[in-house]
Amino acid sequence: MAKNVAIVGAAFLVFVMGAAHPARAQNIPYTAMAAIDQYLMPDENSEVALARSAAPSSVSGDAEVMVLGRNGYTTAAKGKNGFLCIVERSWGAATDEPEFWNSKVRAPICFNSTAARSFVPIYLMKTKLALSGKSKSEIVEATTSALDKKELPALEAGAMSYMLSKQQYLNDRGKAWHPHLMFFVSGAVAESWGANLPDSPIIAANDPEERVTIFMVWVGKWSDGTPDLK
Repeated sequence: MAKNVAIVGAAFLVFVMGAAHPARAQNIPYTAMAAIDQYLMPDENSEVALARSAAPSSVSGDAEVMVLGRNGYTTAAKGKNGFLCIVERSWGAATDEPEFWNSKVRAPICFNSTAARSFVPIYLMKTKLALSGKSKSEIVEATTSALDKKELPALEAGAMSYMLSKQQYLNDRGKAWHPHLMFFVSGAVAESWGANLPDSPIIAANDPEERVTIFMVWVGKWSDGTPDLK
């Protein structure tokens, strides 16, 4: 199943972008980046609220929130608890994801302090590269070089995130998918968690571009407390 899961998030997503349905041949018209305006939200307050919806208010209420502008993400609200909430766009996925440039993607996610320090910087770098007009291959080349040169931090143990927003739009196939938690582990280590095995509750996707395995665990409720009935 891992091969069917594209990463949301500084990965971000991630991941997640293709987990709702098996991969299939599609003619998706996302061959290039759309106009930047199509990726932006109408106003900062709307984006802050959407970002905070990624986790229960007990977590997101005191989190730092960053919002997307024409040149990248900036801090819209300072935090107190170490969490960072953002709304990821489509380039949080791996570059082989067909919807890498889908301007409709809105993926609210709240990272714990470990992930905010050591995983989010990859996504923020990808964002600046995308907004500056770089191609997929140029984005991969730049992030690979930065990882090799240790210009990006090494992933720390204990990195995780919440993706519990009922308002999430992860892709045209799965849209809101399911509320879930994500755990980030260095390397290709899906087998060590028993992920993707029959009856295992854990889904895993290896993302070699970001040198991480993302483990996803469904939970029963959205961040507003309502049950996931899908």
